Amino acid sequence: MKKIFALLPLLAFCAVLLAPPAVRADDKSDAVRMVHTAASYLKANGMEKALDAVNDPAGEFVKGELYVFAFDLSGILLANATKPAMVGQNLLDVPDSAGKRFRREFIDLALKSGSGWVDYRILNPKSKEIEAKTSYIEKAGDLVFGCGIYKK
Repeated sequence: MKKIFALLPLLAFCAVLLAPPAVRADDKSDAVRMVHTAASYLKANGMEKALDAVNDPAGEFVKGELYVFAFDLSGILLANATKPAMVGQNLLDVPDSAGKRFRREFIDLALKSGSGWVDYRILNPKSKEIEAKTSYIEKAGDLVFGCGIYKK
């Protein structure tokens, strides 16, 4: 019986170490906040400076695994600091791993509601696996800003 009580502190310590964090840096509120900041930046500085800032991999719109991206209303990717080779491409009908045209949904949602969340499945470059992701989308002027998080 004494051995069991002696192990309890060790078990409690292990449980704390192995438990997922209660608050993640890449949660929904952070994604929304980053998109709002990008929209405000656009309003204050204009489109050219806003797109330059969003495309800067060392800038304020990239924080850990979170990053803001921007599309025009026709589906052309105008800013994405993590995928600069894709900037300038029309991705409107490029599907996710399940065939969903989620970028079309980004634009449709932005035009219809102004903002909201879009779910899709995509390759996570960190885990190298197809994972569920959700992105907060918001229309700002003639741009659609977004920021996504992987669902865990």
